[in-house]
Amino acid sequence: MKVLVHIDDALAWRDALSQRLIDLGVENAEVVTSQEASRAERTSADYLAAWKPDEALLRDCTSLKGIINLGAGVDALLANPALPAGVPIVKLRDAGMAELIADYVRYGLLHFQRDFDRYARQQAERRWQPLALVDKQDWQVGVLGLGAIGAKVAKAIAADGFPVLGWSRSPKNIEGIQCHHGEQGLNQLLGQVKTLVLLLPDTPDTQHLINASTLAKLPAGASLINPGRGSLIDETALIEALGAHDAPGRLRGALLDAFVVEPLANDNPLWTHPRVLITPHMAGPTPLRDARSGDH
Repeated sequence: MKVLVHIDDALAWRDALSQRLIDLGVENAEVVTSQEASRAERTSADYLAAWKPDEALLRDCTSLKGIINLGAGVDALLANPALPAGVPIVKLRDAGMAELIADYVRYGLLHFQRDFDRYARQQAERRWQPLALVDKQDWQVGVLGLGAIGAKVAKAIAADGFPVLGWSRSPKNIEGIQCHHGEQGLNQLLGQVKTLVLLLPDTPDTQHLINASTLAKLPAGASLINPGRGSLIDETALIEALGAHDAPGRLRGALLDAFVVEPLANDNPLWTHPRVLITPHMAGPTPLRDARSGDH
């Protein structure tokens, strides 16, 4: 059996997979990285363990019996035109990513709830002005997406003391979370939250779910955190809601980790917007340690 590994930290994954196969008693298994593999080795690979493989690699892998997606999101893989038809795909449902994403969301919440965005602007103006604190109990957080990761993030935030309202397309019942579903439930949630967190998958129904209409339903001064999928947001509508550099709009600010086109283009106006924080799709990398024994 030959396994081909394609991911940024490929050598570490290769060594971990090799050891795991030995532990499981799999004989004659060979694990190689896509960088070190010859064309012949790519062609003869039985399994591909990868994160966002390119078209050339998939076209070379003509003998695959299965693909292991080394992350929770499979949209990039499914959209790859070279994806071989009929090959089973296994994905990681969580494997430690939820904890990392929860920390990312915690940072974003505190950034807005504790006014760090406003204090940064005051520092630039050399202005000393303590602001009135809004208690966590009065800072409602909306989490869109209550799947394996979204539910864990919602519960972690609730445990921190924030009231959490969750939304999913179908009904869910999660202890400690005020769950909503459907179009009516989404509208109810949007009107109540100070921060909206996006953890929905990329599907035809979720593309541009955050648009001019939904943004207008948020209370004035609300904030947005997106560690999920870039396709969820209509960027033009988001920029309009944020307002001009010197004229704040309805939306107070946004922490964005995912975008439709990555890397984000140099001329994208989000880079220089004073009320936007950008991170390079790092909110929830797959921890190698947890992926070996986590929730798959």
